[in-house]
This record gives sequence, C-alpha cells and structure tokens, in this order.
Amino acid sequence: MSDIDLIAIIGPTASGKTSLATALAYDLDSEIISGDSRQVYRGMDIGTGKDLEDYVVEGRQIPYHLIDIVEPGYKYNVFEYQRDFLKAYEDICRRGKLPILCGGTGMYVESVLKGYRLLPVPENPALRERLSGKSLDELTAILSTYKKLHNSTDVDTVKRAVRAIEIEEYYRQTPVQEREFPHLKSLIIGVSIDRDLRRKKISERLRERLDAGMVEEVRGLLDRGIAPEDLIYYGLEYKYLTLYVTGQMTHAEMVHDLEIAIHQFAKRQMTWFRGMERRGFNIHWIDACLPLADKLEQIKTLLAAGR
Repeated sequence: MSDIDLIAIIGPTASGKTSLATALAYDLDSEIISGDSRQVYRGMDIGTGKDLEDYVVEGRQIPYHLIDIVEPGYKYNVFEYQRDFLKAYEDICRRGKLPILCGGTGMYVESVLKGYRLLPVPENPALRERLSGKSLDELTAILSTYKKLHNSTDVDTVKRAVRAIEIEEYYRQTPVQEREFPHLKSLIIGVSIDRDLRRKKISERLRERLDAGMVEEVRGLLDRGIAPEDLIYYGLEYKYLTLYVTGQMTHAEMVHDLEIAIHQFAKRQMTWFRGMERRGFNIHWIDACLPLADKLEQIKTLLAAGR
C-alpha cells in the first residue's frame, strides 16, 4: 500500500499532461486539482486551454477542482490558490480518494508541494511610482534579481511585471516561512517533451484554438464589460487577442507575436521545473511520446513503490 498523499503531474504547455492526468484519474478512480493560474476564470476557456473534453474518459466525467471558480477581471493570486487547494484536497481525501494535482503554473504547484507560508501582498504606491515608465524588458531585468517566490513564468505584461516586483519586494522584507500546511508526500511526475516537438504542437494548437473561436471568446468577454486592460493583464492569448480586437495589432501581427510568446512561456516553465529540482524536488520525468498505457504503467509502478 503506497503512502503517497498526492500525485502531481507537471510539464510545459502542449506536453499532454492533462490527458495523462485524466487517464490516471480514471484508472485510480480519483479527482484532479488544477494547478493553472488562468483556468480559474469563468468564460476564459479556449484561451486558457481548459480542454474540458479531456475530463471525459471512456464516457465517465472525471471530477475536477479549481477550474471556473472566479469571474474574469478578478486578479486571483497564489495566496488564494493555497487556500482553495487545501479545501479541494481535504474534500477529495474525505471521500477516500487520492488527489491528482495537474498544471503548469510552477509557483502554484510549488507553493502547495512545499507549503510556503504566503501572505496577501498589499499594493506599494511608492514602488509603483518608481517603476512607472519602465519597459517590460527593464522590469523583467529587475525581477530577475529576486529569488522569484512569485510565479514569474507568465509575466509578459508591464502590469504583471510591476505586480511581480511588488510581491518579491514585500517578501524580501517579510521572509517566507513554511506555514501550517499538511506535510504532503507527493509523487511528482514531469512530462518531458522534445523542444522541437513542443514547438510544433504549440503552433498547431494555437491555430486550432483560433479556428475554434478564440477571437470570438475575447470579443465576448469585452462585450460583457471586462476592461481591455484587465484582459491584457492576464497575458499570453488574452494580451495579444485583446490588442488585435481593439485594433492595436493586425491579425498577422497577433498570430506571429503570440506564437513567439507561447514558445517563450513554455521555455520559462521548463526553467522553473528545473529550478524545482535544484530546490530539492524529486521529479520523475516521463517521455511525452510514450504510449499512454506505458506512461500509466510507469506512474503506477512509482506509486506502488511509494516514490
């Protein structure tokens, strides 16, 4: 009998981690907790890659948590994620099931695997004033000087960069300790995908999502009264699609720049996961190209061994 408390399946975008997690949940009669910082928003479906059809396996709906829990326009954060993760985790455990954490937001995943004691970070008007007028490149350079307790993988807007620096500066002055958080013995599975294949899948998936109505999704959010700057704040798809819909980019410019941004995002995700290994996390990497049955067998072998 394994003494593992949680299985975490991580990997860069387009690595196939969601389909692996749902197949595993089907086999183990388990439930999934999302570890994605943008899938928490209702109505932001195509752009965040929720792929909810993956949660139906062999005709059975796989229960999921922390997807579609807040309204778009809200600025959800890792402190709230820790709180909501614990509620979902305890709920699943009460029903005698082994929770599966699946996601690519490194800080969200690490915050619950390590149990960092995070605090809500207030705005710092003086700091914001000092940073005003700086470019994204300049802000990114400043951010790189910190220990990066903030989720920096998806910082691709000026507002997000300023907020990231604000968070880092707060924690520099208020050192983070481990919090009252259950000590989880986690089996961490990383889905490893060749760089060229990852790039190919990212490009294919971007075009599929554009064909599926990603532009229309953003238009609909704007029509609902979500401010353009709030959508741009979320970065990646919502940044570039909003700039296109509001006439600040051509369609060709949007597709080109967004494709580059997603490739850069995937690279930053892998940098974060490699950093987790340096910080003492034992990640078992599984080749994304293996047949699904082989991947599941590897995970179940590790689980039985209590690795």
